[in-house]
Amino acid sequence: MDEKKVAVLENEKMALHPVISSASTARIYSADAFGELDLGDCAVVILKQAAEVAKGNLASLEEMLLGQAVALNAMFAEFARKAAVTQRATNAELYIRTALKAQAQSRATLQTLAEIKNPRPVAFVKQQNIAHGHQQVNNGESPSPAHAGEFKSGQNELLEGNHGERLDTGTPGEAIDADPAMATVEKIDGAAHG
Repeated sequence: MDEKKVAVLENEKMALHPVISSASTARIYSADAFGELDLGDCAVVILKQAAEVAKGNLASLEEMLLGQAVALNAMFAEFARKAAVTQRATNAELYIRTALKAQAQSRATLQTLAEIKNPRPVAFVKQQNIAHGHQQVNNGESPSPAHAGEFKSGQNELLEGNHGERLDTGTPGEAIDADPAMATVEKIDGAAHG
């Protein structure tokens, strides 16, 4: 491959690298305020900030977000001022909408900054079932299934004291006269007493 094509490919790779494209964009938008900046110097600054973020130091991001929130708030104030002094209703509406958009962005930026400074606790949900009606979710270990030869009826244990001896023989006993108020009531003929 000739040197010219290699140079074009290298330029394409550089242009697509996120640091280079960000540095190029920042350079273009900063030119009016700061003059012509060197692309390499801009890229070095961004690479240093990226290295700090990778280490867990978010100070540069916090500074950037705070700066953006302040700038957006200044935009809000300027457009709100223009809306207040304009004589044309269409201009006033445009200024008010722009002011409120800047205010909303400022608030969202500050909210993002607050979440970086104070992250929300994260809940790890093992299982989520969404169903209509009753349902049961067992997330613990399931008991091992009983094998056919191991089946034991709990009902027989409750009805028998000793093996083969039934607790309830099923034969009625005689009424006890200990409490006369609880004595057996005679049979009532519903038609005669109704």
